[in-house]
Order: sequence, then C-alpha cells, then structure tokens
Amino acid sequence: MMGVATGFKSLLALRLALGVGEAAAYPSNAGIAARWFPDKERATVSGLFDSASKFGGAIAIPLIVWMIYTFDWRLTFLIIGSVGILWVIAWYFIYAENPEEHKRISPSEVRIIRDGQKQHHGDKTVLPMKWYKLLRYRNIWAMCIGFFTINYTSYFFITWLPTYLVKEKGMDFIKMGMVAALPLLCGMVIEVFAGWASDRLVHKKVLSLTATRKLFLTIGLLMALCIGFAPFTDSVFMTVFLLCVAKSGTTVAASQVWALPGDVAPKNSVSIVAGLQNTVSNMGGAVGPIITGAIVAATGSFNWALIFSAILVVIGIINYLFLMGKIEPINDKGGKSPVLNAAEQH
Repeated sequence: MMGVATGFKSLLALRLALGVGEAAAYPSNAGIAARWFPDKERATVSGLFDSASKFGGAIAIPLIVWMIYTFDWRLTFLIIGSVGILWVIAWYFIYAENPEEHKRISPSEVRIIRDGQKQHHGDKTVLPMKWYKLLRYRNIWAMCIGFFTINYTSYFFITWLPTYLVKEKGMDFIKMGMVAALPLLCGMVIEVFAGWASDRLVHKKVLSLTATRKLFLTIGLLMALCIGFAPFTDSVFMTVFLLCVAKSGTTVAASQVWALPGDVAPKNSVSIVAGLQNTVSNMGGAVGPIITGAIVAATGSFNWALIFSAILVVIGIINYLFLMGKIEPINDKGGKSPVLNAAEQH
C-alpha cells in the first residue's frame, strides 16, 4: 500500500501500519513451533523460520534495487505487497492451529509430536498468563534485555548498512545492493546450523538445556562483536568480512532467542512470552537507527556508531551469562517460581 502514498504523512502512516501488522509474526511463529514440534527440535525450527527472514532480506536488497531502476519505487512496493497477499491466502488454507486439526497429519505423526512434548509444561485447562505477570520472572527480564542488544545491532544491517557501504566505503548503488546481501546470506546459513547443533547437544545430553542455550548465545554475541572492529580497517574486503561474521553472530543468538519462549512458558502462553520479548527487542530496533543517525551526524563517520553497537553486545553477553539463570518452565501456581530464583542458584 505504500506504493499509493501521496506524501510523507501517508507514507509514514502506511509504514507504521506495516510494522503493526508484522509485529505478530515472530511471536506467533514461536507459539506454532511449541505446538507443532517435539521439544528436541525447538531450536532447529526457530533457526529455520528466523533464517527464512534473512533469506528474504538478502534477495530483497538486490531485487528491489533492480526493480526501482527498471520500474519505479511505487510499482516496486505494489509488487511486494501483492506477494504478501498471495502468501496470506495460501497460509489460510495450509495452516491448522494444532496437529490434530490438520487433515494431512496422520495419528502416528501426531503421537510423535505429542510424545516429544510429554515433559513439557502447561495445562490446556489453564488460561494463558497475563503479560504483566511475566515481569515477576528474572529470566524473562534477561530474555528481553538480551534480545534488545541483539536487535539494536541487527537493525544496522537493514537500515544503515546500504548508506554505510555507499558513503563510507565508496560503493556505487548496484554494487552496494549485492554486497549488502552477503551478511544476511551468511547469517541465514549459520543460523540453521546453530539451531540444529544446539538441539543435538541437548537431545544427546552432551550439555544441559541451560548450558546449551547460554553457550550458543555467548558464541553468537562474541561473533557479533566484530561489528566494533569494522572501523579499524581500510580494506573493503575485511570490512565486509567482519560485518558478515557480526551478522552471523546475531543469527546464532537468534536461533536460541526464539527457542527460549518455548523453553520457559506454559504451552498456551508461548506466544505471549515471545510477544513481550519481541516488543522489548523492537525497541532496540527502533532506537538503534535513530542513535546511529545521531552519532553519524555528530561525528561525520560511522565509526563510533559501530563501536557503540559493540558495547551493547558486551552488555548482552553479561546479561545472558549472569542475569539469566537455569532455563526451566515458569511455575505460575503461586509461591516462589523456579525461574525467578534460578539466577540465585548459579
């Protein structure tokens, strides 16, 4: 619909409406993963659906550049919106809320899914938790703070990266469109592997669930620190390499981030937990481009903006290592919660 905007105000209103519409996607995906897959596959599924968004972004950058050059920006928006409408129609006919309700899922497949969830938590007779009650739990705070730092860095790649490559690294528009896709493509591949590998470690009992989640979150954020080293090289190749490693790091972390709601929430509250986590993370995504722009305007360079992103990544590492405790189901039946007191046990 942005293709029919008549001015800045209407374009801004339509862009805000797009954000509101997209906001439910990731929390819903986390809830679907919890209902439709065994616990042992949770991070794999989370990595798959999140990496698909990276693939979409990767092909969109050069494709949109080409479409704008070939047609115009209005027609480009209309074409992209039409693809979304086609997907909504397909999803309406394909999707069912639960495996038992899907016409093409056999009883044996349903049994495999449900048997894999036997040790999971949640009672279908219990109403979903109120979102504000989640604020009592320390791990929920850790999930929100950590994802805030991840999204702050991630949004650089979908907002300022094209400008950075053109203004700071001297690339032309066409070359920028190709190069800007590389970090997203790298992240897509790495995220799928990270999700699968973490599930294997838990399923084979090589590491506990808590140790596995913290390990991959820490590794991912250590990789993301590379964004802070980009200002210290004049080589375009090395800059792109560091940015690819940094973006891949955020996706390694994301494969665990989207598995966490299913790890800690009652089954009927997974989307609520994911929604709260996503809301706070999108605050990072909202203020990140603004702060980056302010730093660039004040200094005339992206250097301190990238270094500041790295500082937030360090905060994210500390948060996941020390604020987040043992990862286990929330106990919402009164009394002390194991999640609330988990960090005190470590």
